[in-house]
Amino acid sequence: MYKEKEMSYLNGFAALLFILALAAAGVYLISLSGALPVIGGIAACAIAFVLLTGLTIVQPNQAAVVTFFGRYLGVIRKSGLYLAVPLSSRRKVSLRVRNFNSAKLKVNDVNGNPIEIATVVVFAVVDSAKALFEVDEYETFVEIQSEAALRHVASKYPYDQPDTASFSLRGNTEEIAVELTDELQNRLAIAGVKVIETRLTHLAYSTEIASAMLQRQQAEAIIAAREKIVDGAVTMVQMAIERLQAGQVVELDDERKAAMINNLLVAVVSDRSAQPVINTSTLY
Repeated sequence: MYKEKEMSYLNGFAALLFILALAAAGVYLISLSGALPVIGGIAACAIAFVLLTGLTIVQPNQAAVVTFFGRYLGVIRKSGLYLAVPLSSRRKVSLRVRNFNSAKLKVNDVNGNPIEIATVVVFAVVDSAKALFEVDEYETFVEIQSEAALRHVASKYPYDQPDTASFSLRGNTEEIAVELTDELQNRLAIAGVKVIETRLTHLAYSTEIASAMLQRQQAEAIIAAREKIVDGAVTMVQMAIERLQAGQVVELDDERKAAMINNLLVAVVSDRSAQPVINTSTLY
């Protein structure tokens, strides 16, 4: 497995001055009479031309990966003008932070419901040798693996859960982003890529079931709200009866307790305001 390593290189400006001086000396020798000066001048010009092929410019936040006839020599990361090995090949790799916006993917969640989901991946190349030699077209590799990781994570959880304590895609976006980042980092480590952050940019039910799932969500919300209302109403009725009995305000037999409980529950649980009814007789 290839790993990034720093190679030896010379200052490009000093090398350029030397090459120009060598080329000037070669031209001067060629202009002289005699076979020996001409041969020396041609040799000097040839050496200057060969050395010129080793000059390379490295931009800020860029790495130049140097290979010599198929052999990996190393990387130049420092920006500037440098003289590398003559006749070598230099491939430039950007080290800048980049974004990848995935397309809207249709995935089945853990319950089998089709959902639409998309993400943005913030990444940067940290090992240029791996990015070039371990995978073919690392940018395409990032795109494919990002979509594969997103599909895998989305299929592990339900889209939504009425119970807030349960894990879901919609209710736990921060946790989903962390898990997606970790899984994607494991997938992209071979390509020398570091995943800085991932975020869900789109999450919704697929269009063919969106209306039905909306009705289900509304029904679940109504049921959950009713459960809380009933729990609170039962507690209130229990407290009212206990206080009436503790203060000896009135003696309540089982039938009167049942009637009182019924009236209080109707008043508390009802969607509309209760209408008081004055009873002028007795229960018997």
